[in-house]
Amino acid sequence: MMSMIWISMLIISVSSAFFQHSAVNLTVSSLEGCKSAINLCLSLAGPLCLWAGLAKVMEKAGLTQKLGALLCPFFRKLFPRAYQNPLVSGHLTGNITANLLGLGNAATPMGIAAVKEMHRLQQAPCPNDEICRLIIMNTASIQLLPTTVAAIRSAAGSASPFDILPGVWITSLCSVTAGLLAAKLLRRFYA
Repeated sequence: MMSMIWISMLIISVSSAFFQHSAVNLTVSSLEGCKSAINLCLSLAGPLCLWAGLAKVMEKAGLTQKLGALLCPFFRKLFPRAYQNPLVSGHLTGNITANLLGLGNAATPMGIAAVKEMHRLQQAPCPNDEICRLIIMNTASIQLLPTTVAAIRSAAGSASPFDILPGVWITSLCSVTAGLLAAKLLRRFYA
């Protein structure tokens, strides 16, 4: 579906430029957009590598396990069946800790592994409540350190890219809470 939207936008843009006799402007704008995209990607590569490396160091040093142990009572209530399996609990802990650190790219593989294992254990065709809660928490993700957003702000020239912390904390907490409440409410209608 998204490919159809992008193709439609491309066709409309090229057609409009052609009919308005401004193909030169379209070409110049396209090249400037490509240049800006490459500059943004290159300026994001450094901070993303730094934070992903830091997450790996934290994992090797056992800090993610300690953070997971600290949050374990909360997670056991959200994922009671999943936390009985050590493999799933390890993936869940790594996933949610990476999301807390704002490392969505590093969290995704662990989240996928957790969902696959949870789905395999339940042996049912539809996702259970725990899988839905994990997907909600990944989509909304409470972030203590929004490293990716800070990297984008830094690349865009922000003097203090982390000055958004209070707003991020409040909005991410509200979005996760709203998502979990909606899942609980909708479960009553579709259970």
